[in-house]
Amino acid sequence: MSRKLIVLTAGLSQPSSTRLLADQLADAVSSAVGGRGESLEIEVIELRELAADLATTLTTGGLPTPAVAAAREKVSAADGLIAVTPVFTAGYSGLFKMFIDVLDTDALNGMPVLIAATAGTTRHALVLDFAMRPLFTYLRSVVVPTGVFAATEDFGSTGLTDRIQRAASELAQLIVAEPTGVQGFLQDEPPRHRTSGNSLGEVTPFSRLLAGHTGNGAGSHTLR
Repeated sequence: MSRKLIVLTAGLSQPSSTRLLADQLADAVSSAVGGRGESLEIEVIELRELAADLATTLTTGGLPTPAVAAAREKVSAADGLIAVTPVFTAGYSGLFKMFIDVLDTDALNGMPVLIAATAGTTRHALVLDFAMRPLFTYLRSVVVPTGVFAATEDFGSTGLTDRIQRAASELAQLIVAEPTGVQGFLQDEPPRHRTSGNSLGEVTPFSRLLAGHTGNGAGSHTLR
């Protein structure tokens, strides 16, 4: 069976240490899923390429641009998610939060998520447990126990490699996991479905609504 993994990376530069960590995590998860007898399709979403679209979406009442709508569909349809952000002012980046803010509230229901962050110093390591983990828990995703933080000095170290492998194994296990328990024995609540938020039905254009209020003749209305 083929599974789909989405990798969110909020690095701003190119090349980026955030993208480097994201690629290392994705490769490790791919190997771990393959070791469990399944294949994994990986797609990376570079949030810096969506910066203008995210700003437009947030300043037009939440109406997504085509690029943002496509990204939301990919995220909600995935079997697993890796989310990697640089640390700015002791927290995740504004660009990273902008993308999370445009997701539907049901986009990550039950989604296995691996959180990771990069920074210039180890003093920011707590950002995983005090910022990112609560954020994804609020969105009802399933965050793997091992988060991966990488300061500049960590790249190439055995310690970082070990954390990457452990976190990847935890995510792979959730991605390929099948429901357990005896049918009809456990009275579990039905799982919440994931939705991208893009299918909102037909939306009446504002110009048509405005015409209905400003037209001449019987039944016309006056704007106040």
